[in-house]
Amino acid sequence: MKATRIYTGTDGLTHFDEVEVPLTDGGPIGRLSEVLPASGIIFRETDGTYDYDWHPAPRKQWLVMLDGRISLETGDGETREFAGGSILLLEDVTGRGHRTRQLSPGVRRSLFIPIS
Repeated sequence: MKATRIYTGTDGLTHFDEVEVPLTDGGPIGRLSEVLPASGIIFRETDGTYDYDWHPAPRKQWLVMLDGRISLETGDGETREFAGGSILLLEDVTGRGHRTRQLSPGVRRSLFIPIS
C-alpha cells in the first residue's frame, strides 16, 4: 500500500516522497501490514473554506483523508491534490512546513494518527 510522505529535507525545505507500507497475505481477511506504532487517533472536520497558510506538522503523524479534496504545497514549490482515501505520512515537523487548501465544498473529514 502506498502513502505520500511530506518531510523536511537537508535543504530546510519540505518535499513529497512516496513510501510503501508492506502488506502480507492474511488469508480470507485480506492483506495486512505489521502493527505500526501509534499513540492515539484524532478525528477532524474542516469547513469548505479551509485555507491554512505555511505550517509544519505538529508531530509526526499519519493523515487519512476520509472524504473531500485538498491541495498541498511543499516548500520546494511542488503542489499535489489528494482526495478521500488518500494516506499521507507527515514528517515535516521543522522548518516552514507545507500549505493546505481545501478544494471541495462542504465539510471534509479526516483522521490523524500520531506516531509514537
